[in-house]
Amino acid sequence: MEFVILFIIALSSGIVGALVGLGGGVILVPATLFIGVSLGMIPDITPQTVVGLSVIMMIFTGLASTLSYVKSGTVDFRTGFIFFAGSIPGTMFGAWINKGLDLPSFNLYFGILLIILSIILLVRDYLKPVRWFVEHGSKREYIDNEGNKHVYGYPIWFAFLLTFFVGMCSGLFGIGGGSMIVPAMLILFLFPPHVAVATSMFLVFLTSIVNSASHIYLGNVPWLYTLPVIPGAYIGAKLGATLNKKLNSKTLVVALRIVLLLLGIRSILDAIL
Repeated sequence: MEFVILFIIALSSGIVGALVGLGGGVILVPATLFIGVSLGMIPDITPQTVVGLSVIMMIFTGLASTLSYVKSGTVDFRTGFIFFAGSIPGTMFGAWINKGLDLPSFNLYFGILLIILSIILLVRDYLKPVRWFVEHGSKREYIDNEGNKHVYGYPIWFAFLLTFFVGMCSGLFGIGGGSMIVPAMLILFLFPPHVAVATSMFLVFLTSIVNSASHIYLGNVPWLYTLPVIPGAYIGAKLGATLNKKLNSKTLVVALRIVLLLLGIRSILDAIL
C-alpha cells in the first residue's frame, strides 16, 4: 500500500515541480511526512529519510524536465553551471545540519520556510523588476518564438551568495530550491519566465546529484522506497514540462501558495503542540 501512496505523491510532485519550476520536493516532503508519520501509513519514515528520498526523486524530476526543455531551447546552460558552482557548498552544509534535527525541530523550521515560500509566490507578481543587477552584471540575451529579444543578467558574486543559501535550504529540507531561485531570476535578474523555469530545473538536476551523494553518505536514503518514487517522479516531470508549454501556470501558482501556507501552518502546529 505504501508503494502506491509514494508513487502517487511522487507523480503529483513531479507534475507540479516541473510545471512551475519548483523541483517537487516542496510537495513530496510535507505530504510524505504527514501520511507517513502523522497517519502512520508509511513505515520507518523520519525527517532524514524523507529528505533523502526527496533529493533522489529530484534527480529524476530535474533530468526529465531538462530533457523536455532542451528541445524548446529554453535552458541557459551557462547560468545553470554558474548557479550550480555556488550551490555545491550550500547543499553539503545543509545536509550536515539536517542530521542533527529531530522531528519537532524539522517541522518547525520547515513550516516557517513553507510560509516564507508561499509569501514569495504571493508577492512576486506585484514586485517591480530591479534593473541594477542586469546593469552591473554579466548580460545574457534570449530571443523568444515571436522574435522578441530579452536581455537579462546578474553579478557573478551575487549569484554565488544567493545559490549558496538556496543550496543550504535544499540540503537541509530536501526541496529543489526552484521556489526561491525562480522569483529571484524573474525579479532581480530579469529572466524571461520560460527560461527561468527551464534553467531552474536544470539547476535542480545538478544540485540534487551532489545533495544525494551527501545524504547517501549520511545513510538517509530509504532505497526500497525509491522504487515507486523514481518512476512516479520521472513520469510526472515529463507531464509537467509538457503542460508548461501549453498552460498558463498562474492558476496553479495561486493554488500552490495556498497549499504551502496551510502546510506550513500545520507543520508548525505539529512542532509546538
